[in-house]
Formats: sequence, C-alpha cells, structure tokens
Amino acid sequence: MSTVSRDGHHSGRLTINEDARRMIDVAREEGIETVWDRLQAQQPQCGYCSLGVSCRNCSMGPCRIDPFGAGPQKGVCGADADVIVARNLGRTIAAGSSSHSDHGRDILEVFLATAKGETTGYRIADEAKLLRLAAEFGIPSDGRSVSDVASDLADRLFEDFGSRKEHLSFVERAPAKRREVWEKLGIVPRGIDRENVEMLHRTHMGVDNDYVNILLHGLRTGLSDGWGGSMIATELSDIMFGTPSPRMSEVNLGVLRSDQVNVAMHGHNPLLSDVIVSAAQDPELLELARSYGATGINVVGLCCTGNELQMRRGVPIAGNHLMQELVMMTGALEAMVVDYQCIMPSVTDVAKCYHTQIISTADKAKFPGATHVSFDPHRGAEIGKQIVRMAVEAYPNRNPDRVRIPVKPVQMMAGFSVEAILGALGGTPKPLVDAIAGGAIRGAVAVVGCSNPKVPQDYGHVELTRQLIEHDVLVIVTGCAAVANGKAGQMLPESARMAGPGLRGVCEALGIPPVLHMGSCVDNSRVLVLAGALASYLGVDIDQLPLAGAAPEWYSEKAVAIGAYVVASGVKTVLGVQPPIFGSPHVVDLLANGLEGVTGATFAIEPDPAKASLLIRRHIEAKRKALGLPYEEVEEMAPAVEAVGTGA
Repeated sequence: MSTVSRDGHHSGRLTINEDARRMIDVAREEGIETVWDRLQAQQPQCGYCSLGVSCRNCSMGPCRIDPFGAGPQKGVCGADADVIVARNLGRTIAAGSSSHSDHGRDILEVFLATAKGETTGYRIADEAKLLRLAAEFGIPSDGRSVSDVASDLADRLFEDFGSRKEHLSFVERAPAKRREVWEKLGIVPRGIDRENVEMLHRTHMGVDNDYVNILLHGLRTGLSDGWGGSMIATELSDIMFGTPSPRMSEVNLGVLRSDQVNVAMHGHNPLLSDVIVSAAQDPELLELARSYGATGINVVGLCCTGNELQMRRGVPIAGNHLMQELVMMTGALEAMVVDYQCIMPSVTDVAKCYHTQIISTADKAKFPGATHVSFDPHRGAEIGKQIVRMAVEAYPNRNPDRVRIPVKPVQMMAGFSVEAILGALGGTPKPLVDAIAGGAIRGAVAVVGCSNPKVPQDYGHVELTRQLIEHDVLVIVTGCAAVANGKAGQMLPESARMAGPGLRGVCEALGIPPVLHMGSCVDNSRVLVLAGALASYLGVDIDQLPLAGAAPEWYSEKAVAIGAYVVASGVKTVLGVQPPIFGSPHVVDLLANGLEGVTGATFAIEPDPAKASLLIRRHIEAKRKALGLPYEEVEEMAPAVEAVGTGA
C-alpha cells in the first residue's frame, strides 16, 4: 500500500521496502520533508556538475566547459574538460580516502591509549589477533605484556600516516605480482596522509595538467585508503572489540520495541557505539528505564556503526542510509546518537516533529539543533552511561498514540570476517578454490556501497544479488548493501534455496548463506585481504581471479575511493549510478577501457541490475576461461556505459 505524494510520486516507486514505504506515507500525511522531497526540489540538477565539467578551484572561476562545443571549451586558466573532470574526480577520491583513513586514525589513537591503560570501557578483546598482527610486523611478543606489544604495534601503524616510509605496512599482504604492477606504474602507496595531500596539491591550479597522471595518482590515493587507513581501522577494531564470527541478528524498523527505550546508533565509528551497548546493560540505567514504565533499553544500529555492532555483538539494525529520517517517524525512538559520516543534517529538523533527541558526539561533526556531548575515550564508559541516561529520560516524552512500528523484523546472519570464512573452510582457502575450480561456484562478487535516492531504495542491491546467486556466483556484501540484502531475506543459511544448484550445495554443506556479510564500509579492506589470500594461494595476481565488485546505489566520496582501490587492486567494478565524468570522453575511455592494460581491471557503469549481472557474469566466465577452468557462454547484452537519469 502506498500513497501519492504532493509531487505526484508514489512511495512504492521510491523504495522496495515495506517499512520505508509506510514511513514515507506517514511523512506525506504529516507534511514532514524527506530526502526524496529534497531531491525532487533540486530538479533539474546542474548539467555541468553532473558531467564533471564545472570548476571552482580558484577565484578566477567558477568555470564550466560546454559539453556540446557551442560555448567555452577552456576555463579561465586554460584547463580543458579532461583536466577539469580529472581534477574533480581526484579531489573526490582524496575526500573519500581521507574520511576512511581519519576513521582509522581515530581507532589507532584509542588503541594506543587503551594499551597504555588510559581509557575506560575499552580492552584488548582478541589477543590472538594482536599477536598474529605483531608477528606479521616482526614485533617480538615472547615474554612481553599485551600492552607493550600493542603499544609497539600502534607506533608502527602511526608511521603509515606520514611520509617516512617507502610503502604502507599492509602493502606486503598484496600478492607479489600485484605489487609489481603498482611499482611499474609508480602508484605504490607510501603514506596515508601523504597521498591525500599530494592529490590536493596536484589538483591546485597550475600543477598537474595531465589527466592520465592525475588519475593514476587517484588510484594511488585510493590504495592508501584500502591497504592503509581502512585496513588499520578494520584490524584494530577486531583486536579491540572482537573479530566477527557468524551470528544471528535482525533487521528493519521492526527491531524497535514499543515497550522499551530505543536508542539508534548512527554513523561509522565503533568507539562510541560499543560503549553505548555496554551502558545500556547497566543495572542502574535499566532500573531508571523501568521506573518510567519501559521494560528495558533497546540499542539498534543505523548505517555502518550498526554493521559494526551487528557483526560483533549481534545488535539488530534498523536500516541503512535512507532510513535515518524514517526511523524517527515510528514515534518510538528516544535518541539517535551520531558520530560521523553519512548523517544527514536534516535529522535535527525531523526530530523537532517528535520527542527524539539527536545527540552528536564527535567534535569534528557537529549538527545545529543537536545536543552535543563531546566524546572522550579516556572517559568512554562514563560518557556512554551519560548518553544512555539522556535517552532514558526522553522516554516519558513519548506520545504512545504516535507510535507506529510498521513491520516485523527479518532475521539475518552476519559476522563473516576473513578469519570466519577461512575457519568455515577448515583454515585454508583450498575448499573455496576447489569449489570455484570445479564450477560449483562460478566466482565471487563484492556488492557494496550506499543507498541513493536516485535509485528505488535497495532495488539495485537486492536485484543484482538475486541474479548473481541464481547463477552460482557467491556474493559478499558490506555497508548499506548488507542491510538491503538482509531485509530481502538473502542472508540466512536457508536462503541457499535462492541460489543456483552449485552454490546452494556449497552453502548447505557449510551452513552459510549465499550472501556473506563482511561488515561496514571500511571493512571492504577484508575483501582485499580475502582476494589477496586466494591469489597468493594460487600463485596468480588478483586480476586473474573470477572476481568483480559492484556499487549499484553509491552516493558518497568514500564509495569513489573504494572503487579506486578495488580497480587498482585488479578487480573490475560496476557502478549503478553515473559518476560526474562524462564531460570528458577521454577520462571515460581511460576508466572504462584504458585501465585494463594498466591495472588489469576497469570500471563499468550500468544502472540496470539485469544488465549489470550479465556484464559481471561475462567477466567472470572470461576469467575462468583464461585460467583454464570450465566456463560457460553468457548471453549477449547491451553496452554497459550509458547515462543514468535521477529516478526521483
């Protein structure tokens, strides 16, 4: 059931999910503005910006290039479309890489403080992983305390952010043949901050004016994220909070409880959310909640901090990026506690219509209209309790007549770290390699990325995944994609029945879903580690494997950085939303074709999940053929690269 909005759009056209449709209908009825309304109000969006041919990098501009050749063909400084598009894309990659890598730095700083005994609410949860990582770095551990080993590891990782090393520490995890490719191209990532700063320098007016040179450094900048900042965030989060293992959880707005204090953790950094989960179990706070008439305190996740909690603690997740406004419209949310990334400024406006408190916590991410509690990990446990108390004290302000929890929750399985996957395979990649070689599994695809209002919410993720697993392609998911697939019921062991006969047999034998949840968006670094392990086991490069990546509904700069490091690592990546590059045919040709002979992988752009599935399957079968494995002919399809409308 869906209603017609004031701009003539049906809620059913905006999302494939029943919980979202019902809340969009509530927003229409009550006159509350949502992300879809604001997208519609922006139409038509700027054509110059959509094509990537607008530039405001200096005050001689802003400039734009006429894509039809009737107007200006150069900016005031003389930059043409190739340079302007490449500059803009390079800066986008730098912003995305900086976001993930700064997250990694935050984790690293707290990791070191925890090792020194200077924090509350944190500990070394996985000592075995700490010791394995120390051994990987050549750090001695025999006869030494855990805190001393952790301190030495932290010192080594801090060096990766600077400019004193020839290459990042985790680059050694890449297969030797892949490292040779990077060395030949001159794109081995040296320092996390160094590559981002250099990209901003290169794209300043009057520096790098060769679009190929700019974009090669874009790949290097992305690599500094995937094999640097993001990998640091993932590895240290595992050590501090526990390495994920398969566990059952729930997903969608049905995870909210009408009889409990509901707290939504939104953002990306597990430092805050982990202590909130612990604080919600505090006997004093539980008694306070009961004194107000609630039966308990229910913590749920949103976006990637939700994935972090779900992977490690089984905490239910209410939704992905496009659900953050809608979750408040249930009338059952006492507090939305945010850290950073993917948090819409609009949440404070929506909260004014309800009793929900928006509590911001990161000093680098303040939101006008929110209550700011500056989070200090040195007092993590105490501040966690303070925030939960604020949520509990909001409960009496709830209006029971406005509580509308629209659906029952759906079960899903999460927790597939690389360690968990290899553990399920007996500690070695051999069973997976054998299944691929024998054809039971044709290949594997990482379907990742955000949710974007230009695409009916979750349609791209769910439909692409459905078609891939039906053809015996194993799907790995992270971030918002994982939430979408969970809602669709694709992430349960019994979901193996949705898969083709080969993949179904493997999943049933191992007791796993055909879609494996590997974590948050920084955890795409797990995908790199797994791909590298498979390639090294076989003695080949990553680009020779029957692997692909896809981001059907991406929106953020972080997603562009992820795409850059995945392609630079040798994995073909298909985007479902058109990036702002089509103002330069030369840049498009380089990314869609030219990189094949450089990194062994390219980008493709295909908004139709059915066509994207065909494209990916053709790619996988070509890789199988080149490896001498049994391969299948996949039906012909239309060209992959085409313009994308807003879908609003």
